Amino acid sequence: MSTQFAAFSRLLHWTMAAMVLTMLCIGVAMVVSLGSYHVLVSIHRPLGIAILILVVVRFVNRLLNPPPPFPSSMSGAERLVATASEYTMYGLMFVLPLVGWGMLSAARYPIVLYGSLHLPFILPHDAMLYAVLRKAHTILAYLFFLTFIAHFGAILFHTLIVRDGILKRMAPWNIRPQEAASTDQTG
Repeated sequence: MSTQFAAFSRLLHWTMAAMVLTMLCIGVAMVVSLGSYHVLVSIHRPLGIAILILVVVRFVNRLLNPPPPFPSSMSGAERLVATASEYTMYGLMFVLPLVGWGMLSAARYPIVLYGSLHLPFILPHDAMLYAVLRKAHTILAYLFFLTFIAHFGAILFHTLIVRDGILKRMAPWNIRPQEAASTDQTG
């Protein structure tokens, strides 16, 4: 059994990690920088839709390519929390763009992906619905940020303190299985 995620899974993970970090930075900048707001929104919208598409691809890929086992040093409770946080991030990466799309639809803001390519409106024009969805988008974004920080912190803890090799599961480079590496060195 492999101790590492499939190559396509790792590519999706690191690509989406870069996209999510970019999105989080843009989201913060949108809140604090009114001068650059329109430029940031013009990046935020298509990036959100790209994340939505990729999270669907990633979820299907995960169903087809189950993850490698957690390190044996992890307790059952730790495995449960890790799995729950992964699915929480999947859910938020799916829901956040949809809520954003719905929010803009309810306000009748054009959702420009690139040039003349626009997304259709998915909800009726309704100022109250827009306000509710805007608040929901903000709250979900904060929740996603906290979940992302917890995920990153757990990986750092397991990599630097526990040293159980959990980062190797998702390392962008190929990791040789321990038993093969040890027989190569002794043989």
